Order: sequence, then C-alpha cells, then structure tokens
Amino acid sequence: MEKRDYTIMLYDMYGPLFSDRQKVYFEEYYFNNYTLSEIAENLKVSRTAVHKALRLIERKLNEYESKLRLCEKRLAMDKILDTMIEYEKVDKLREVM
Repeated sequence: MEKRDYTIMLYDMYGPLFSDRQKVYFEEYYFNNYTLSEIAENLKVSRTAVHKALRLIERKLNEYESKLRLCEKRLAMDKILDTMIEYEKVDKLREVM
C-alpha cells in the first residue's frame, strides 16, 4: 500500500482526534490535492506553518496507530472477509455442479 493511501486510511480512523484547523490542512492537501503554497495562501498562513502542521498530523497518526492498531486490525478483518467471500463463491460453484 502506498504511503499516501495508508496515511489517508489512518486519517479515516483517527481524524476526529484532530482540531478543525488540522482537519482543514489535511483535507486540503490529501483530498483536494492543494499544494502547501495554495493552502497557505487560502488560509493566510505561511507555507512553513502548513508544512509543520501536516508533518505533525502525520506523526500523530502514526503514533495513534502504533498504540491502538485500529488500521492493522481493520486490514486483518478485511482479509478474513475476502477469504470468506471466496469460500462462499466456491460453495456456490459446487452447488451448481
């Protein structure tokens, strides 16, 4: 999984833990594909402030995941569900034969 996709998945899990301002920075950058400069201009802050905020958010996301492991557990559950679905398909094929 790409780092960007993983970071977004972590944000889906832990996003509510961030301030409204932090959410704006993250969502503008990751979901709306704005550059640091565009975000800074729109929010009337420095590009450095946006960069630091994004790095802090990313660090916090990884800290939360290292402690709570919600994303890891979700991926494991998804894998189990995929396996169950495959078994179900095989059973249906056997019934048809």
